[in-house]
Order: sequence, then structure tokens, then C-alpha cells
Amino acid sequence: MAQITGQAGTNLSSELAAYLNNQQGTLSSEQLSSIINQYLTGGDKISAQGGTVSTGIYKRFSENDQIAGKVEIVTTGLWSGDTGSMTNFYTSSTQTATKYYHNVYDLDPQSDSSAVVQFAIAYGHKDGLGSPSLDNDDNSTLETKATYYQYKSILLEQDDTYFTFISSSSAGTHDSDDIYVINIARSRYRESMDAGNWSLTIGGSTFIDDSGKKFSDTVGKAGRVFNVVSGSLNLGTSADATVSTQYDGNGQGFGLFYPDQGLMVLNPAAIDDITSIGAPSLITTASTYNQLLLLAGIITGGDFQARRTENVSTAHYFVRATNKEYNFSNNPSFTTGSDGTFLQSTFERDPKTYITTVGLYNDSSEMLAVAKTSQPIPKSFDKEVLIKVKLDF
Repeated sequence: MAQITGQAGTNLSSELAAYLNNQQGTLSSEQLSSIINQYLTGGDKISAQGGTVSTGIYKRFSENDQIAGKVEIVTTGLWSGDTGSMTNFYTSSTQTATKYYHNVYDLDPQSDSSAVVQFAIAYGHKDGLGSPSLDNDDNSTLETKATYYQYKSILLEQDDTYFTFISSSSAGTHDSDDIYVINIARSRYRESMDAGNWSLTIGGSTFIDDSGKKFSDTVGKAGRVFNVVSGSLNLGTSADATVSTQYDGNGQGFGLFYPDQGLMVLNPAAIDDITSIGAPSLITTASTYNQLLLLAGIITGGDFQARRTENVSTAHYFVRATNKEYNFSNNPSFTTGSDGTFLQSTFERDPKTYITTVGLYNDSSEMLAVAKTSQPIPKSFDKEVLIKVKLDF
């Protein structure tokens, strides 16, 4: 039995006293239950009409028939069609701004109009190396510098000058002048990527994050932050994910993973050391499109597995058909003749109906949702039916 104590109990007592005083002996069970239910939650709520029997096709839900406001965590495949693995990677020759990034599609956009952008890749350098300098090109936009500072402003604190990766050195960190960025399309990751549930093969090496139990000791400006490490998710086995190494041959970390932003920031030097995809060109006489080095490695690896996670609001409705309800049908096949005589005489005392559909309506009798049963459910005077309807939104 629920107890209402403290300030809530005091407030409830005041409301009940005011109501009883104003009604002068004429009380409404609906109003009483409404006042009390303000201070109760979930299954503790009381109903003013839970015992009523429907005499028509509609039946009003009582407080005991509804559970609203629940939030469930749902995880699904990240890529188009809710698939969890992407094995083919395409770019478009007609896309703009390729100096800054390249979009990657699930299908060939040149031949398939249903191709959808899955993620983008970019290269950034703190000093603008890998793009034309203003000394060499008065019209240069210093695209690599713009990219570095764009993601720095999104992900790093104001006083951070560099992207910093873990290191096996005594300092424990490595400041990197340049970065690769994998930017997952917002329509793909929605709320966030599922930490601890993605793997990317570049060349012959597979990378995951070190989230472990899916929580992080580091929460920064952009939310949770995990390290990118070399390892395996060991999908299809009972084993936990394994980490092969956290560093390249020079003791530098591979990158950072921001699940709440759908972003992976990689250390080009460390990625090249373990995958041999090639070191970025740092010339300042032309645009180098260094992001294509990473793309080539991803295409060679041929496997990008990832899932997303969302908080989904749910409501549960318990549809109850008691033994005396819904035993007859308005279907014309139930009767015969102009006077509505039952087609079978047994229908009068022992009717047989089957529930196949449940409709949810508002107070204006407008249908808001409809649910279909997996198979017809028999209903009669000696059977009661309880159907649970779940709505996600």
C-alpha cells in the first residue's frame, strides 16, 4: 500500500479538505481519485471506474489500465535499413567541397538514386599543411586548417590547443598537429552511437573503442570520450571485446571516439604506422585530399560495423475484455433477415466471437492508433481477454 508522507501528504490533505468542504456532502469518485492520483505514481494510482463494463464498442481506460512516460533504451544497426555492417563504400564525383571532406555512400550515387550518405571523412592540420598556402595561392581557403579548427571548436575545451591522444611516453599524452575525422551522418546515429559496439577495419587492422562497460571516466565539452584502440569485438562468440594494443610502434594512441557526436578523430601517424595506408602529404603548393588515404584504407578493410542507441518514450495500455463484454459482433454475417435475427440460434446464449484488432481513440472518437493481433483471439461469456498495447514515440 502506498504511503504519501512529508510535504506531499500535507498538500494532499489540504486539497482533500478543501474539496470536502466545498462539496457539502455530494462527492464524486472521479474527482476524489483525480486529486489523490496527483500524488501517486505508476501502479499505485487508483481508479474510479475500473469495475465498469462496456455496453458498446468503446471502453474508457482507467488509471489502472495505463502506464505512460516510460523511457526504454533501444539499440539498432546504424546504417541504412538498420543494418549493423557496411562493407561497400562509394563516393560521388559530383559532390562539392571535396577539398574539405568526402561523403561516403552505401550505394554508388552515380548509378543508384537511392544511395544515401552514411558518413564523411576529412583531414585537418593545425597549421594548414596539405592545402595551398596564401604565399602560393591568394585564393586559398586553407581547408585543412579550417577543418582542424572546426572540430577543435566542437570537441575541445577553449584552452585546448591540440587534439591530444594517449601515449606510452612518460608524459602519457601526444599532441597531434593533424587529424583524420570520420563524421557519421546525423540521420544514421540519431541520438548517439553505441559505445563498445562498433568496429572499423582499415587496411588489415581493426579498431574499436575502450569503453568496456559503456561508461567513460572522461566527459568533456562534447559528452563522453573514449580512446580508439586496436582490437576485436569478438561478435558471434561468448568472449568479451579484446584490446590488442593501445599504441602504434612509436607509442602514440590511435584516436578518440565521441559517441554522443557520432565522431571519430584519428591520429594519422599512428593509423599509418599500423595499417601502412600512407602518410599524409604536407605540401603547401596544392590541395592534397589526404582524406582519400583513409578512405582507401577503409575500402580495403571492407568492414565497418556499428550500432546506434536511442531513448524511446513508451506508453503501455492494458485492454481488458471481461467475460460480459465483446461477445457479439456488428458484422452482417452474425445476423440474418431484416429483423437482425441471429444467424445461429446458439449465438443468443453462447456466442462465439474473435478479437483481431484493437483501436485506440481520443475523447472525440478519433482513432489515434491501431493494433493487430498475431492471430484471432476467441471470446465468449466464459473467457476474458487481456491485450497489452505498447506505443513507442
